[in-house]
Amino acid sequence: MTERIVVGAALLDRGRLLAARRSAPEELAGRWELPGGKVEPGEAPEAALVRELREELGVDAEVLERVPGQWPLKPPYVLQVWTARLLPATPEPKPLQDHDALRWLSPGELWDVDWLDQDVPAVRQVAGRL
Repeated sequence: MTERIVVGAALLDRGRLLAARRSAPEELAGRWELPGGKVEPGEAPEAALVRELREELGVDAEVLERVPGQWPLKPPYVLQVWTARLLPATPEPKPLQDHDALRWLSPGELWDVDWLDQDVPAVRQVAGRL
């Protein structure tokens, strides 16, 4: 079975990281994640991340660099995370799809939310960049 990539955005702004609370599926609802989604066949991961952020949050973002590593999800999916930043003049993110709340977290607040297990290693790595 071929691995399929799910991209996550460590969206950074003014020394803060954006966390998104899942509203679905039921087994993930109420927990927090780095927003993103599945890479479509033939789509570059970075392009998928830009598309997913537009669909899920209504924002335009610039992908910066990949966070080292990848983390297993339900087979055949693996999570890859990139840092990203909002483009100038883009609106403030809103929870449009799959989420019911968003929070900008400062370094001292990173662990105030219940992160999905697979996002924790990436959040730990990104914490040093805030």
